Amino acid sequence: MKLHGNAPFGPKGRATMVRRVIEQGWSLAEAAEAAGVSERTCSKWAGRYRAEGEGGLVDRSSTPRSIPGRTPEDRVAAITALRRVRMTGPEIAECLGMALSTVSAVLTRIGLGKLSRLEPLEPANRYERKRPGELIHIDVKKLGVIAKGAGHRISGNRGPGQRARGAGWEFVHVCVDDATRLAYVEVLGDEKATTAIGFLRRALAFYAAHGIEVERLMTDNGSAYRSIAHALACKALGIRHIRTRPYRPRTNGKAERFIRTMLGGWAYGAIYRDSAQRTAALSGWLAFYNWRRPHGSLSHRSPGARLAELNNVAGTYT
Repeated sequence: MKLHGNAPFGPKGRATMVRRVIEQGWSLAEAAEAAGVSERTCSKWAGRYRAEGEGGLVDRSSTPRSIPGRTPEDRVAAITALRRVRMTGPEIAECLGMALSTVSAVLTRIGLGKLSRLEPLEPANRYERKRPGELIHIDVKKLGVIAKGAGHRISGNRGPGQRARGAGWEFVHVCVDDATRLAYVEVLGDEKATTAIGFLRRALAFYAAHGIEVERLMTDNGSAYRSIAHALACKALGIRHIRTRPYRPRTNGKAERFIRTMLGGWAYGAIYRDSAQRTAALSGWLAFYNWRRPHGSLSHRSPGARLAELNNVAGTYT
């Protein structure tokens, strides 16, 4: 436990108390009463001060000097070695004739509780395009239809069969500009190729209305984005389509992060009577996000302010 040095009964307060006893001639009872502690506590700290000086007034570690039942270090080394050849906890326990709970506790203590810890950490891949429209990110988030009243996040009613009764799903298609984070969102009925193409066309029109000419598009590897129809649409629209690395959704991280913000601020940020009311609230929240909400990665400016800044910078060079 870390105690503030100037706390009323920290090292400084203890020093004042014991000096009253040892140097000023106070009785243990008087010094204890002045410090607001028991006489026994005062006697303990006075004894430590006599034996160790100022160092004796610091809290000692509560860690026991010995743990008789602790797994021996040679066993810990064996568990570590077997884990590094990617053996599971039950396999290690069987190999060494140990309890699985003991092996699991050791693996957790040495930081190898998950096999993924054996892999080297991937370096962060942060990037930001310089020009609005140089790259946009598109993704889709499924939301459960609110059929009658509030959903399980509000009611807590998520037992067996509660997802049922044919409520179905809504598909929130999102598009985020890499340079400005300006976003365009629609709630649609599915995520098929024709739907995705229609959303793309309307997103491009939205950005064009704000003076942004889109050059590249990044999506995940969903079937709609791998379709020939989508490829032909991108070619016809004159934009280059880039797909993320397989099993690496964070490659499209700006869309993923926007979805997280959107869910907290809009989808789960209020209690809605039904899905229609939730969809109606989207435009207001999106306007707030684009033009008023401070964005951490934009030095706490809104995407709209960032767009205006980049347009002004571009204008100085033309």
